[in-house]
Amino acid sequence: MGRRYAELAFTPLVKEQQKQHGSRHLYERMERSNDPGDSLGPHERAFIEASDGFYMASVTETGWPYIQYRGGLKGFLHILDDRTLGFADLRGNKQYISVGNLQHEDRVALFFMDYPHQTRLKLLGRAKVHEGTAEARKLIDQLRMPEEKTPAERAMLIHVEGFDWNCPQHITPRYTEEELVKALEPMRQRIEKLEEENKRLRALTEPK
Repeated sequence: MGRRYAELAFTPLVKEQQKQHGSRHLYERMERSNDPGDSLGPHERAFIEASDGFYMASVTETGWPYIQYRGGLKGFLHILDDRTLGFADLRGNKQYISVGNLQHEDRVALFFMDYPHQTRLKLLGRAKVHEGTAEARKLIDQLRMPEEKTPAERAMLIHVEGFDWNCPQHITPRYTEEELVKALEPMRQRIEKLEEENKRLRALTEPK
């Protein structure tokens, strides 16, 4: 954890809870870290580039938290530089809750999950919506995936403020179809060889 994430997340009430439950001394050391933790490094970049989805939290005008899932082909969330992410926002159910929330409050929280490896990355940032302008159209063309058929309505850029890698506790491993195919490939090849061997042995024992 870098200093910046601690500065943003550890409010006075949070620190009071840490004191009460005996973890404050651990996080005080992190707050004095030499690493500001506000720029994406190689590990964070690789993790994000391999992701096919993330959860994004925003806050309504009435103060309610709202979480929406954003998914797509791997690489749909682009890393424009070490402090800027961007993606083409595809047409969905047309509720526009996140878009509306960002008109009054640009702060967001992103949550990236790698279920097979029980890893998660939390990121705090500020989002800007680009829609209905020549600049927006240019950004959409830059950010949309060529294979994607769903229309993109806007571009979203997220300025990274801080991030933290979370512990793997209590993450239940889950696998996509692609991950299962890759994991089971050695078994598939083994079964194929056994079937061929079985076929050969049967041919030798069958009556002529």
